[in-house]
Amino acid sequence: MQVLWKKRKGFVKEILDHFDEPKPAYNTVSTIIRILQDKGFVDHKAYGRTHEYFPVVTKEEYSKMHLSTFVKDYFSNSFEKMVSFFAKEKGISIKEMGEIMKIMEKELEHQQEKK
Repeated sequence: MQVLWKKRKGFVKEILDHFDEPKPAYNTVSTIIRILQDKGFVDHKAYGRTHEYFPVVTKEEYSKMHLSTFVKDYFSNSFEKMVSFFAKEKGISIKEMGEIMKIMEKELEHQQEKK
């Protein structure tokens, strides 16, 4: 997905060219792209038997989907548990906690304005 967001579109060979050595096999990249297509993240334009792939979700949309799944699967769908875990286990600094609180306060204000 990173390559497709950066390039905006590409054939499997072009996507493969963006990987560092040792590069994955062509079939591996092709399979992953088809999985991403099946999940609705990527689509393609056909040129005969060749396909040019492009993202249909933004990086932000993709991140939101994965974060929601992560919180649901690992923290019982509780952002409070997730933040508490990272604060305790990963040693978030006081400065980082302050920044997180500012972001949360802005989002709270934004949500209250919607009501």
